[in-house]
Amino acid sequence: MTFFKRGKSRSKSSDQAKRAVGFFTVVTFAAGFLTLALLPTPYLIERAGPTYDVLGEVEGEPVISISGARSYESEGMLEVLTVSIVGKPENTPSWIEIAFAWADESQKVVPVELLYPKDRTTEDVRSESSAMMEVSQQDAIAAALTQLGYQTPRQVYIAEVVANAAASGKLVAADFVLSLNGEAINDLEQLKSIVTSWDESEPLEIVVDRNGREVTELISPVKDAEGNYRLGILVGYKYDFPVEIKLQLGDVGGPSGGMMFALGIIDRLTPGDLTGGIHVAGTGTITQAGEVGPIGGVVQKLYGAKRSGATVFLAPAANCDEIVGNVPSGLRVVKIETLQDALNALEKLSANEQDQSLPSCTN
Repeated sequence: MTFFKRGKSRSKSSDQAKRAVGFFTVVTFAAGFLTLALLPTPYLIERAGPTYDVLGEVEGEPVISISGARSYESEGMLEVLTVSIVGKPENTPSWIEIAFAWADESQKVVPVELLYPKDRTTEDVRSESSAMMEVSQQDAIAAALTQLGYQTPRQVYIAEVVANAAASGKLVAADFVLSLNGEAINDLEQLKSIVTSWDESEPLEIVVDRNGREVTELISPVKDAEGNYRLGILVGYKYDFPVEIKLQLGDVGGPSGGMMFALGIIDRLTPGDLTGGIHVAGTGTITQAGEVGPIGGVVQKLYGAKRSGATVFLAPAANCDEIVGNVPSGLRVVKIETLQDALNALEKLSANEQDQSLPSCTN
């Protein structure tokens, strides 16, 4: 009898020990999980953002408003795609969110510094994104009107001067840039090339038109975190358009909607329907000459197009390397190099959506 009681006591002690180990394991796991949930990370997440039909409305207002020329309605859809950023430098996603994003092919994990360089504040990045959108919209109008045979003369102007930058206190927003080191400035890339190739031997001489008066300033560019010289100005084009066109897309920044804006403007200014009623999405920067350039976040935009119900995706040719192997099922990608390529593609698709002659990122 005594032996039996002792055996029962040992069994009870063993059960208690197992429960204690189990409880400790659960507590340890919970603590680890909580730590992963709360610890900051050096990453942000890119995922598909909202889509906008440039032939439609945003917040009750048309995306494209035209006066001074006859405009036409369209039955199709030409969608601009966006990328949403999860997190901010001061409030990054948790390690658990990062893990889920890494496992999701429609999302991308990127270092914070890639989107928010250390030498620029969050507000600086937002301002630059807004300025790029404004420039992109002006270029889209110019590209569309040029394609339709209009003349679109332009000037390089300063949209914003960054606080405490090299140009601060010397240049002001709305200055028109006339020359840099004696070279007449007609192009943004030309201006950028002169600044980035500065040899530090002497300050750059910049001449601007300020309210009809020529002003000359000597400015020494400053290196940013990547080692590139910067004046600390955001520049764009001011065009003299023969047709008044206003574009609005709410609180969306960046230059990647250029091509789709240009297509929408052409659709609105010409009779008929460019898409033939097809749901088309796309992305790409645009120049006045109609050249289509690459953009960031193209894979996330593919998934955004699929989610919105688009069947065709117009993609910059320069993004094809990223696109191959990442196209969602049921979405057709058409490779685009110029605005004319996009128009040709829409003409063929509107006549026959199954046309196989169009270039893709694999041919």
